[in-house]
Amino acid sequence: MFLRTACTLPEGLALRQDEFCGTWMSVKDTMSAALDLKVRNAGWHFMWLADAYSHHGIGLTATTAIDKAITRALSRVKARFNAAELNSVKISKYPGFHIAKITLHSRHIQQQASLGLVDEMTIRRLAAG
Repeated sequence: MFLRTACTLPEGLALRQDEFCGTWMSVKDTMSAALDLKVRNAGWHFMWLADAYSHHGIGLTATTAIDKAITRALSRVKARFNAAELNSVKISKYPGFHIAKITLHSRHIQQQASLGLVDEMTIRRLAAG
């Protein structure tokens, strides 16, 4: 799981996060189903969206290739969504390098039940700023 930096979470929900690529944090030791349960138990909503992003990354190691592919995919997640879930990783090994193909899906954590309210709040923030 990945959360945008400064993603607002329910009060009391502490997640171990490590910076991943500047604007995203990697959530450690929590799978999406467990995060969904924690968010819903706090009275918030964890939205599962249809947006999927697949990207390739090339590196000298499998880890480097995976990180590059994830970084590219995260850069494509629409700004209105604050979370993303890594769904698949495939590694191909060649002499001297690795190629990773990853797929991730947009997710969103919010207090309101409707995504339309997120759009309305974003527009209000932009108009006020």
